[in-house]
Amino acid sequence: MPIDDLQRMLTDKVAQAGRLGGAPLGKVAKFDLGDAGVLVLDATASPAAVTREDRAADCTLQLAAADLERILDGDLDATAAFMAGRLQVKGDMGVAMQLAALLG
Repeated sequence: MPIDDLQRMLTDKVAQAGRLGGAPLGKVAKFDLGDAGVLVLDATASPAAVTREDRAADCTLQLAAADLERILDGDLDATAAFMAGRLQVKGDMGVAMQLAALLG
């Protein structure tokens, strides 16, 4: 799936969580998708924004684009992906745990 589609999916998921009254993240998280590029979720402002601008983040999640697609579709649990080594986390683990709840 092209990164533009993943960006839209992530934006929709974040917006849906906000509509459902999910707690605001208040942090910046980067999804490092290797050769596919990066997606950065800036949830320090309202509404949160998802961009492809590579920048510093409180937490960086490294995974394959296909795995992010499966997580966003609900076909793969983020915690299970982490435990299986398909998702690596650098930085604030608390942010990663909040993201897992937001995306799940």
